[in-house]
Amino acid sequence: MQGDFPPLDQKLKLRTDHWSEGVAAVAVQQGLQAQSFERAAEAYTAAVGGGISGDSVRRLAEGYGAACEAARVQEATIASAPAQRGEAPGTIRIKPIDPLTGAANLSSDGAMLHVRGEGWKEVKIVAISAVMVKPARERVDRTATSRRAHDPRVVLSRHSYQAGLWDAETFGRQQYAEGLRRGVEHCTPLSSVNDAAEWIERTTRENFPHAVQVIDWSHVAERLGTVAGAVLGEGSVAADAWIAKRMDRLWDGNPGAVISALKHLESKASRIAKAQVRDNVVFFQNQQARMRYDDYRAAGLPIGSGTVESAACTVVHARLKRAGPGWTRTNAQSMLAGLSALHSGRFDRVGRQPATAQPN
Repeated sequence: MQGDFPPLDQKLKLRTDHWSEGVAAVAVQQGLQAQSFERAAEAYTAAVGGGISGDSVRRLAEGYGAACEAARVQEATIASAPAQRGEAPGTIRIKPIDPLTGAANLSSDGAMLHVRGEGWKEVKIVAISAVMVKPARERVDRTATSRRAHDPRVVLSRHSYQAGLWDAETFGRQQYAEGLRRGVEHCTPLSSVNDAAEWIERTTRENFPHAVQVIDWSHVAERLGTVAGAVLGEGSVAADAWIAKRMDRLWDGNPGAVISALKHLESKASRIAKAQVRDNVVFFQNQQARMRYDDYRAAGLPIGSGTVESAACTVVHARLKRAGPGWTRTNAQSMLAGLSALHSGRFDRVGRQPATAQPN
């Protein structure tokens, strides 16, 4: 979080809602982080000693989020607009924020959120990070049986996020805008580790064609575990041995061997399991180009999508996934915009409303 808040007993400018900027800043922070607006009000009182109602915290937090949402919609529109007459190549359309140089990663995913009157809807998320490669001796999992024992340690940091209740097209514009803010179009190498969702692959390819797309290692392991369990018995010695051998082949960059093993496994499958095995044969055939794990490791690229999966928890679920009727779409979108700003380190002391007067 950027900057310190001024003492609340200073003569601060009042916003149009008559809260001082300092009060609003503390209240909004609490409203975005506490499990409820009522608890946020209690935390505010404990922090500064003054009183505020949960409803006031809600209005402040959702108002801040609405301003963040309006700003990011406007920037995404500008970023994706066709080139204008007289616009020079390389024109900066969006002000950079903590721009990255060198290696970077851009990962996308979805998380489910209950929307009042609509049911469970997908929140689409993008996480952008700096990538640093450190020596293998710094690994904490350097055991004799670890696949990673001799691989460099790949560390992701300086994360930023955008999350919202968007369709794939709208998400694409937001992903592109966030990429421009972080300067990823100039980053080399740029990796993009994701699950195999078609909308993620297509959007990332259209926005950042130079990104090396990688299928998340854990996602592949889960797929192989499911199909082996269906045919050989979940948790059986035979299934575990089959999975381990296939993962070794993938680790060495040989998805073709996995495809052959799956075809052989199909001959042992029951009628019900055969369809599942065939689906995975098709999956691995279609995704071979994004499973070159030996090349990725040699190049110091990440092979896990933990940053965006973590974002689903910290940006979305920790605050917004709660019991009850859920959020309205408008309020949820405002909160998601505010939470994206907060967890990206862009909280700006809530100075968006025009000032009115100085208190005595």
